[in-house]
Amino acid sequence: MRQEPRQDPASLSRHLRIHQDRGHTVLELRGEIDIAAATEIAPHLDRVTAQENARVVIDLLPVEFFDCSGLRLLYRARSRVLERGGELQLVCTHPLTLRVLKVTGLSRLLPPSPTLDAALGRPEATSGTL
Repeated sequence: MRQEPRQDPASLSRHLRIHQDRGHTVLELRGEIDIAAATEIAPHLDRVTAQENARVVIDLLPVEFFDCSGLRLLYRARSRVLERGGELQLVCTHPLTLRVLKVTGLSRLLPPSPTLDAALGRPEATSGTL
């Protein structure tokens, strides 16, 4: 299978970069994801998740802080992607963020991968249930 070249990330805000990798749109969230960051990120996330059959990866590796505003972004992205027949993967290794994902049940709906490569090689994992 031919891999498409990786595009350099486009920095849309200090909290978000978007790039294409192996047929997926990768949204790399960065820094502190709080209500202010979520407000910046939401329009870009909505644009990406509005596409039919979108293949999206949300990469939380560069995130230093993640609150309920970030959780809302993930739930929204998952719902929008599934409604349009797409797939959504999550990359996360930060222990506190993983704990929040587990406590809220989101880790069952979006099982986190430890690396971008692992997420891109993973079969669709967006159909879990609480």
